[in-house]
Amino acid sequence: GIVASLCYLAATGLQLQRMLKGSGADRWVKLLAALAVTLHVVTAYKGFIKTGGYDLGIYPMLSLMSLSIGAIVLISSLRRPVDNLFVFVFPLAIITITLQIVLKGDYTPLQDITRGIFSHIALSIIAYSLLTIAAAQALLLSFGDNMLRHHRLVMLRNLPPLETMEHLMFEVIWAGLVFLTLSIGSGFVFLDDFSEPGLVHHTVITLAAWIVFIVLAWGRYQMGWRGAIASRWTLFGFVLLVLGYFGSKLVLEVILGKS
Repeated sequence: GIVASLCYLAATGLQLQRMLKGSGADRWVKLLAALAVTLHVVTAYKGFIKTGGYDLGIYPMLSLMSLSIGAIVLISSLRRPVDNLFVFVFPLAIITITLQIVLKGDYTPLQDITRGIFSHIALSIIAYSLLTIAAAQALLLSFGDNMLRHHRLVMLRNLPPLETMEHLMFEVIWAGLVFLTLSIGSGFVFLDDFSEPGLVHHTVITLAAWIVFIVLAWGRYQMGWRGAIASRWTLFGFVLLVLGYFGSKLVLEVILGKS
């Protein structure tokens, strides 16, 4: 985990340096990122699978989520101009690895997970990861739009064209919305007991986030939403997702100390 964090840090520093210079992609950044992701796989695996069962606590799940985000962005960078997202997602990975290593939650590992529950977890991780990437792209798009409005063209030259960033953001949103829909559907099918602490709040807020992204998709096709308004709706939906899952786990596991 420590070596993975150092590789993430080095990749972030190199990419930030290239952004400021207006340079393109660099193979060393991606090689460091690939090494970091590989080591992160080992760290996340050991945090998720314990001798007592499967740990679905907040810290292992955060690490798994950031691993998925980093892997998706790294793979996407081989064919898409998303290298600048490294400076957003790699520091997130460093933070989650540190939390996983340093802090111990009160979650009691599950002895067994059915295939249905496992598929629900996997779909949720992919959905949250994709929509986190969309949120990072929305921040980058907002930054570029702000630079354009204030005629700071020197900094804008270090970013991909705004139209390209917007197109990439909606590509990720469509994919994230599909996986989020499958995740919600699988939850209703495979989860038997909705009386568990925090599950009702999680479900309601996640459904609210799903509605926000549905409205965003409708606005894109019917109203031609783009730019600032699309970024705001993306970030709003993302905040609801974070509150729905990690907000509930934070209150239950960290503040109240319940598993």
